[in-house]
Amino acid sequence: MAKPPPDDDLLFKALADPSRRKLLDQLHAVDGQSLGQLCEHLHMSRQGVTQHLEMLEAANLVATMRSGREKLHFLNPVPLQEIYERWIAKFEKPRLKALSHLKRKLEKSND
Repeated sequence: MAKPPPDDDLLFKALADPSRRKLLDQLHAVDGQSLGQLCEHLHMSRQGVTQHLEMLEAANLVATMRSGREKLHFLNPVPLQEIYERWIAKFEKPRLKALSHLKRKLEKSND
């Protein structure tokens, strides 16, 4: 069964913590890591890392899959893309239009 989309508050809360962002960076570098592999890069207990992963999973930023006795963690970039489209891209459009207009104006003045 597919998970319902997370609410924005949960997503931003998950991204607010530097340890969780570091976990996302690690999964971006090497996807499909076990808890043990992820713990190697953080100075905290396995339980602490597990709690951070649970928050990331609840925000739909991390998906898991069992492989034998291991649980592998994978980055899900879709919610990040949705944040970009909803919160960032709309603010970039006017700036990009202004730069494009400036470029055309400067090119005309060089002719």
